[in-house]
Amino acid sequence: MRELFAPIEPYDRGRLGLDAVHTMYWEQSGARAGIPVVFLHGGPGGGVVPNHRRFFDPGAYRIVLYDQRGAGHSTPLGDLRDNTTWHLVRDLETLRQHLGIERWLVFGGSWGSTLALAYAQSHPDRCLGLILRGIFLGRGTEIDWFLHGMRAVYPEVWEKFAGQLPQAERSDLLGNYYQRLTSSDPSINQPVALAWSMYEGACSTLLPSAETMSHFSEAHVALALARIEAHYFKHACFLQPDQLLAGVDRIRAIPGVIVQGRYDMVCPALSAYELHRAWPQAALHMVPDAGHAAWEPGTLDRLLGATESFKRSLAGSR
Repeated sequence: MRELFAPIEPYDRGRLGLDAVHTMYWEQSGARAGIPVVFLHGGPGGGVVPNHRRFFDPGAYRIVLYDQRGAGHSTPLGDLRDNTTWHLVRDLETLRQHLGIERWLVFGGSWGSTLALAYAQSHPDRCLGLILRGIFLGRGTEIDWFLHGMRAVYPEVWEKFAGQLPQAERSDLLGNYYQRLTSSDPSINQPVALAWSMYEGACSTLLPSAETMSHFSEAHVALALARIEAHYFKHACFLQPDQLLAGVDRIRAIPGVIVQGRYDMVCPALSAYELHRAWPQAALHMVPDAGHAAWEPGTLDRLLGATESFKRSLAGSR
């Protein structure tokens, strides 16, 4: 099994004003003249962490990480104003232009795969390739699975999640969570944010992971993740039904790799399979012993294999 590249520090970082409300945190690491690659984090609202730099050979890649609107070190944290899929697509183009990058490799997992597909279908000429993990297509069936379906596999975890609300409100988990998450009172929004985030964290790995749960229990992570996810879910991820599958013709010529855990409970394997069926030109790696998290050994091995493969195929092409 491949292992992450050694830890590195950014050689450049900054803050980019997006509009009157939002400011984006971004950073660059690796090789200044390397193959440009941009990392799209999950959630929405999840934010980047230093280990995300380590999917890429720092001697070959110019590694761009950033926090999407309302997430991580971008400000204001958890803000929902002008926060839609299409604002995020526009932000990605703003960042590309700001950094003077002509074309880049796009790497996205979970919600990051959704955003990567939306971006690539909007700007196919800017994509050297796509590496996608834990496919989420933003459909109503996938949102319903997250809110209700995971109960079939994690009944005790779901009971804690639903139990955060009074019995009378559990028939509309999304609506009543959203009402509390958007409150400005921390005594109201923090408990439900933590319950939502811990629910997702507990269902994200094939085997229990204390490290994963520690991350999802951090207050600032939980608030941004839960509030922004609920916002996107409530608005059908600002997509038309099956929009990303219907738009595959726009990316058919872009080299692609799909990595999917067979036992992914957060983003079940059906979506990855359906994406591959619509886009057979992309390679599909179904990892037989993995859940949702990128850090599980089989998934990590295939993601690193993909970045190494693109390193070879894109050498000298930029």
